[in-house]
Amino acid sequence: MAADKLFPTTMRTISEVMEKLKERGMDHEFTYVEPGEMRGWGKPYRPQDLTLIKTFRFEGMSDPADNSALYLLEDKDHNIGYILDIYGGDSNYDAGFNEFLKEIPVKEEET
Repeated sequence: MAADKLFPTTMRTISEVMEKLKERGMDHEFTYVEPGEMRGWGKPYRPQDLTLIKTFRFEGMSDPADNSALYLLEDKDHNIGYILDIYGGDSNYDAGFNEFLKEIPVKEEET
């Protein structure tokens, strides 16, 4: 399903997106395990085991350091979950996390 069909309207806050994920049963959180592995549903994942469905970016209205990103991911068993990170210099993860994300294939939009 195309990401814009999953989330057809613009959502402005993390809590709005998290609520929609919960309503759709997509509220399982992946965790990044250093070095170079994510975990979810009790299983380890490498980048090739996942597909990036959508990225939500949030910027703080008054504090430029208040920036975060929520990455919606699907595994090969079609389980959909997310991982949340603060982006910029305050990231929750090391540089390996960014490299891991870059290696995850991006789902092509359906037309």
